[in-house]
Amino acid sequence: MSGQGPQRRLLGSLNGTSPATPHFELAANQTGPRCLEVSIPDGLFLSLGLVSVVENVLVVAAIAKNRNLHSPMYYFIGCLAVSDLLVSVGNVLETAVMLLVAAGALAAQAAVVQQLDDIIDVLICGSMVSSLCFLGAIAVDRYLSIFYALRYHSIVTLPRAWRAISAIWVASVLSSTLFIAYYNHTAVLLCLVSFFVAMLVLMAVLYVHMLARACQHARGIARLHKRQHFIPQGFGLKGAATLTILLGIFFLCWGPFFLHLSLMVLCPQHPICGCVFQNFNLFLTLIICNSIIDPFIYAFRSQEL
Repeated sequence: MSGQGPQRRLLGSLNGTSPATPHFELAANQTGPRCLEVSIPDGLFLSLGLVSVVENVLVVAAIAKNRNLHSPMYYFIGCLAVSDLLVSVGNVLETAVMLLVAAGALAAQAAVVQQLDDIIDVLICGSMVSSLCFLGAIAVDRYLSIFYALRYHSIVTLPRAWRAISAIWVASVLSSTLFIAYYNHTAVLLCLVSFFVAMLVLMAVLYVHMLARACQHARGIARLHKRQHFIPQGFGLKGAATLTILLGIFFLCWGPFFLHLSLMVLCPQHPICGCVFQNFNLFLTLIICNSIIDPFIYAFRSQEL
């Protein structure tokens, strides 16, 4: 896949630029404008991916081994960690294969490499979709725990959580397969961008409502001076704050990627948009950084994790 021609494929290539030391470069666009291009060395990209893999494996292992974390909320967080893990594995695997092929250390037919490339693209795209879905599922879970506290355990049961998790993974695999199969259709990019925006709007609405409840409780605490009466819902509000941070990090790290996809639809041939396309490898690196940051947030915000 060619990273210099992002309109050709949905995810582009991790090796569209030759390996080099990281630097900021003013590159001349074909039509004249000078563009700021950030080169990411393959060694740095691989190192970040491996760090992400180790961190997210630890998160999944902690949730799997600690019976106190066997609840719907932590299962959703564990699935989010699995999604981050798959994103990192996919990017690292694709970069490693392309480097081996370029160096002549891996002899493979072009058709085989293309098939492997398609499989990895499905893995990365499916992980992206599942990440958004699980962030939404966690937000809904926290919303129910705050506004329906008395009925929460009868609404959010383990069987229902497992059914939701299964549905998300199946939908992610099917949608990513269709996205990659029809990558050259504008509708595919529009669906991805629309899905991203819709999930962000949904979660933003839920968070604003939860923050409003937090302010209401803070005023009540100030009046009554009986903090102990608000410990149960205070725990839920702490979870909402954690997810707000996660959503912000997700937006900052994934936003440039979806901006890239949006510009591929709006102005694929415009010189200014071409400057954005030249930094596609940087956008992929930001996605890996999101996978690295998430486990740190879990560790700092959850004593059990």
